[in-house]
Amino acid sequence: MSEADAVPGGAIDPVVAPVHLADGTGDVAALTFDDGPDPRTTPALLDFLAEHDLQAVFCVIGEMITAPGGAAILRRIVAEGHVLCNHATSYADMGSWPAGRVRADLVENLAIIRDALRDPIAPVPYWRAPNGSWGITRQVAVELGMQPLAVVNTIGDWETQDVATLTSNLRAAMKPGEIVLAHDGGTGDRGDRAGTLAAVKTVVAERLAAGWTFVLPKGTPAVGAPFASGDGG
Repeated sequence: MSEADAVPGGAIDPVVAPVHLADGTGDVAALTFDDGPDPRTTPALLDFLAEHDLQAVFCVIGEMITAPGGAAILRRIVAEGHVLCNHATSYADMGSWPAGRVRADLVENLAIIRDALRDPIAPVPYWRAPNGSWGITRQVAVELGMQPLAVVNTIGDWETQDVATLTSNLRAAMKPGEIVLAHDGGTGDRGDRAGTLAAVKTVVAERLAAGWTFVLPKGTPAVGAPFASGDGG
């Protein structure tokens, strides 16, 4: 897909300010997962979410989609009702990139996602910059019809996979009415997210027992809704 032929991501009226709120009020939270899809963690995470009938946003990396098994996992993510976020073609820090280079990468990753899904207009309504290094990327994402998704309420799972630490961190990070960020993939040893998965299972189960509801970020287009024409910007 050329830059000129780029199909908008599918966000409805995206704005440059990253969304950080969950959809709803009270004890609600929105789960977002970065850096997959990864065969080591994502399938087990999907099993857990399906067991509890929960939806999440998966922020996907192009090189993980094209790695062995990645495309099949991506198709499962979408088939089970989760929402996609463009997270770039690689883990490169894009904070200093000029707009043209950013746009080329975002468009390329949209093409990778849609090729894997065998759907040239598959909705990818969100954008999240790798490492939270935004630079000009938010403005470019909005022009491409993607809503920036905030990097907030993180659990430090890039620093440790100690289950006790991550469980404590996730309890603190999961705030009523907001999104929360964890990781389900990565490159090399960095992609071993077994501790993250264990923490997610524990804390989500605790919150469900306490009456919490897990939702999508505020403003997420309805899953299965008609694709948004126009770039929303």
